[in-house]
Amino acid sequence: MASIVIVDDDELVAELAANALIGAGHACGWVTDAGQALQLLSWRRPDLLLLDHDMPGTSGTALLRKLRSSERFYDLPIMMFTRMSGDTDKDQARYNGANDFISKPFDRAYLIWRVNRLLDTRANRPRHLPLPQMLFESGPDRPRITFC
Repeated sequence: MASIVIVDDDELVAELAANALIGAGHACGWVTDAGQALQLLSWRRPDLLLLDHDMPGTSGTALLRKLRSSERFYDLPIMMFTRMSGDTDKDQARYNGANDFISKPFDRAYLIWRVNRLLDTRANRPRHLPLPQMLFESGPDRPRITFC
């Protein structure tokens, strides 16, 4: 069971998605704007954030960029969803740091499958990947490594 937060200004869509995910065994809730999302995230880090691309006020894309630049949420799994289905929207979402993308209206089973797939791919990855200190040390017996 994963904890999932949905951020969508369309409460009907948020409720439908939440009910589908709850039916699949996840703990799920929703908020209707970016401000509420930030307030909720300040209290608790969910396992996944489903974020509407187009919301009035602070857009989902702006919230996504803010979370990706945050030390606490840079690695939070985020799936964007929107009514638009063009490749430009998908490319923009991925460029800004979305882990996945789904178009609305969505099929309940397809949403559950995509969410579970994203959660499964993230489950076995550590949150931080410490690099061995020897990578940063140079000497006659160790080559110098340059990161680009």
